[in-house]
Amino acid sequence: MKIGQWLGLLALIASLYILWQIRQLLLLFFTAVVLAVAISQLVRRFQQSGLKRVWAVWLSLSIVITILTGVFLLILPQFFEQIRQLLTLLPAGINRIQESINWLEERFAGWYFPDFPEINALLQQLQPLATNLVGQAYTFFSNSIAALLQFLFIIILTIMLLINPQPYRRGFVRFFPAFYRSRVDDILSKCGEGLGSWAIGALIEMLFIAILSGLGLWILQVPLVLAHAVLAGLLNFIPNVGPILSAVLPMTVAFLDEPWKAVAVLILYVIIQNIESYWLTPTVMAKQVALLPAVTLTSQIFFATFFGALGLLMALPLAVVVKTWIEESLFKDIMDIWQS
Repeated sequence: MKIGQWLGLLALIASLYILWQIRQLLLLFFTAVVLAVAISQLVRRFQQSGLKRVWAVWLSLSIVITILTGVFLLILPQFFEQIRQLLTLLPAGINRIQESINWLEERFAGWYFPDFPEINALLQQLQPLATNLVGQAYTFFSNSIAALLQFLFIIILTIMLLINPQPYRRGFVRFFPAFYRSRVDDILSKCGEGLGSWAIGALIEMLFIAILSGLGLWILQVPLVLAHAVLAGLLNFIPNVGPILSAVLPMTVAFLDEPWKAVAVLILYVIIQNIESYWLTPTVMAKQVALLPAVTLTSQIFFATFFGALGLLMALPLAVVVKTWIEESLFKDIMDIWQS
């Protein structure tokens, strides 16, 4: 290799190293891009009605902020109230379970129950553990300051990208050789279309899950139906993991009301997620972004491993963008034109 090629290789390695070191910042920027693309779907609708882009952007942001504020006001107060009730009732619940175990031991005296001593020891450790978790609340809220700053950073970037996205797009395109810039611009357009389709599909799925969950919980007469339904719809944004998390709170509330309802809620959520996995997702998301289930799961594990919780949250849009770039720049522009 010539000295120029060695210098080019070293520059490439140094660039990749720098990108790796700032990967969290790049992920925050990508999150802002995804939000901007999703909201731009609404912006285009207002622009088609005759509004200027600036007014269309602010009107769209106002609608989104109003909806999110209503959702948080609906969920958060009731969520924290249920957590407070749960922590209050937890010691009584532990004592009740332990009394039941003691009654069984007395009732079946002489029988051998090898698991009971371990269960009793475990139950005795749960109450100090719950107290310890409450004591860690200060650390949790201290760490949440960084998350709040990252959230504000994403919001500011999203607004900037919505108001005037072209300078950022042109700046990104200029990183590529002159002969390939028009092609990069075309790939970016396809990425935008893919992200827009994904956002619409995700919204349809979230709405479906929220309605179906609310209807089922209302039939079971579980308290706080609306809050649980909205939470189920929002957490469905995280495939595979979100549906599991969404079932925890309604099952806890149902157990505090009537123990059998917790089992009924679990069965309800399993049925809903099977409907979503085997009918809704193939019907909606497969048509919108054409991602295979195995690719979806692999992307979640990969991006969560390298980027943490935000990587898990952004796994699907990242997979959409990576898929588009691989199809366009690798398959179509390189491999498809090779001649044997």
